Amino acid sequence: MPKSPARLTLLAAVALGLAACSSGTTPSSHGSSHSARATHHAAARTATAARQPWQGSPPPNSVGHLQPGSDPAALPTGLLIADKANNRLIIVDPQGRIRWEFPRKGDLAPGQTFLIPDDAFFTPDGRHIIATEEDDYVIRVIDIATHKITYEYGKPGVHGTGPDRVWNPDDAIMLKDGSIVTADIKNQRLLHIAKGAHRPSQVWGGITGGYHHPPQDWGAPNGMFPLGNNQFLVTEIRGDWVTAMNLRSKVMWSTHPPEVLYPSDTNQIAPNRYLTVDYSYPGQIVIFNKAGTALWRYKPTGTAAMDHPSLALPMPNGDIVCNDDYNERVFIIDPRTNKIVWQYGYTHHKGSRAGYLSNPDGVDLVPPNSLVDRMLNAGH
Repeated sequence: MPKSPARLTLLAAVALGLAACSSGTTPSSHGSSHSARATHHAAARTATAARQPWQGSPPPNSVGHLQPGSDPAALPTGLLIADKANNRLIIVDPQGRIRWEFPRKGDLAPGQTFLIPDDAFFTPDGRHIIATEEDDYVIRVIDIATHKITYEYGKPGVHGTGPDRVWNPDDAIMLKDGSIVTADIKNQRLLHIAKGAHRPSQVWGGITGGYHHPPQDWGAPNGMFPLGNNQFLVTEIRGDWVTAMNLRSKVMWSTHPPEVLYPSDTNQIAPNRYLTVDYSYPGQIVIFNKAGTALWRYKPTGTAAMDHPSLALPMPNGDIVCNDDYNERVFIIDPRTNKIVWQYGYTHHKGSRAGYLSNPDGVDLVPPNSLVDRMLNAGH
C-alpha cells in the first residue's frame, strides 16, 4: 500500500519533535494521547482486516499475555516476532495472543529444518515472510496461508562464498520485483539476488575486505535496509558505520551512530532521521542524523537496562518497537515520555509457552505498516 502524505507528515512531525531532544531528554509535549493512538489503529485494522489471514475472531476462550501496564491500543494490527531460540516465527495481536505460528507440526517437509531464525520481514505482496536463519546459513521465504517454505537461498548448516552459499546472512529483505538484498556478515559483503535465483546478481565486498571502504569493502555488515528509490542504508559492526548507497554502487554518505558500540539494523524513520540500536549491555536505542548527531537516546541502566537489543522500528504514530534479545521480550516505547507502553515476553525469563519468548531477535509490523510498506513506498 502506498504511503499516504498524512502518514509521511506524521512521521516527519514526530522526527522534528525528537530533534529538540538531547541525550536522556524528551520533548515537553507527548503529542499523541492513547485515545488518538486507539483511533488511528482501529482505522488501520478496519482497512486491512479483509486481507490478513491471522485477523478475525480469536480462538474461543483465548487469553492475552501482555505484561502489566501494556496498552493494546499501542499496536496497530499485529506483530511478527522471530523467536530465535524457540525456532519459530509468531504473530501476536494487540492483546498478546498468538494468531499465527511457523512451523507447526506438519509444516516442514520430510528432512526440512527451520532453526534459529534471527530476523523476519513481510514481503511486498503481504502474503509471504522472508526469514533469515543466520547461524544456519540459509534464507527462507514462507507462504503465510499455506505455512510452506517456497524458496530458500543457501544450504542449511553449510556456509560458503560461492553460488547459493552465505555465511551468517542477516536481515534479508525482498524488494518489489521479488529480488532479495541481504548482508552476509562473515563474508564481509552485501548481496542482491534476483527473484528465484540461486546465485547473486550483484555483490559488494568480499572475504578479503573486512573494513570500511564502501562500496568495495565492508566491515562485518549486518543490515541493508531500503530507503526508497533503490537506495539502502548499510550498517557495519566493525568501525561503527552507517552508509547510504544505491544499487548502482553510488555511495551518498557515511557516518558513525553516536556513542554506539555495536550498531545493529539501522533504518530510516523520516528524512535525515535514522534509528539504530546498540547490541550491547547495557543496550540503547538512538535516533541520529547524517552528521552523526544524536537526536534522541534511550539507555536505561540498572534493573531497567536493555540487554543486547538488535532491532528497533518506528510505529505509525511515532512510538518505537524493539526486540530486547537477552531480556526475552519485545516492547513498544513512547519516545516522548520514554515509557514502555506495550510488552510481550517476561523480562529475564525465557520460555516457549504462550506469553514467553526465548532470545527474540527480529520484529516486523503487520501490513500495511510493515518495513517494506513503509520504506519501499516512501520515495525519500
